Amino acid sequence: MSADTLMTPVTPKSSNDPYTWGLGRRKSSIARVRVKPGTGVFIVNGKPIEEFFCTLQGQLRARAALVTAEAEGAYDVYCNVKGGGVTGQADAVRLGLARALRKLNPALDEPFRSEGLLTRDARMVERKKYGRRGARRGFQFSKR
Repeated sequence: MSADTLMTPVTPKSSNDPYTWGLGRRKSSIARVRVKPGTGVFIVNGKPIEEFFCTLQGQLRARAALVTAEAEGAYDVYCNVKGGGVTGQADAVRLGLARALRKLNPALDEPFRSEGLLTRDARMVERKKYGRRGARRGFQFSKR
C-alpha cells in the first residue's frame, strides 16, 4: 500500500444518503446506527425499541445519547445489532448513536464526553486457559 492510499479521505457510499452512520461496540455486540432528522422513531432490528429491549434499563441505556442531546423527538434512529447479550447490545447502540449525533452536531462532543457516551468500554471476556476450568478457576482438588 502506498502512502497516497492511506492519506485519501474516506467518502460516504453515496452523497445523497439522508442518514448519518455510527458504529458502536461493547463486549461481543456490534451496532450499526443510522440517524436522520425526523419524528422520533427508534427501530432496533426491525422492531420498536420497547419491543426489542424489554427492560426499562436497556431502553434508557440505548436512548442516553438522545436524552443528553435533548433531541428525543427530533431524529429517527434505525439500528442493526448482532452478537452478545441484552446489556452489551444496549451499550453498543448507545455508543453508535452518540457517534452519529456527534457527526451531525460537533458541539455535542463536550456533553457526550462528560457523560462518558463516546468512550468505548474495552472490557472483554477473558479467554479460558488450559489446565483450568475457566479463565482463572482451577479444577476442584481432592486430597483423598
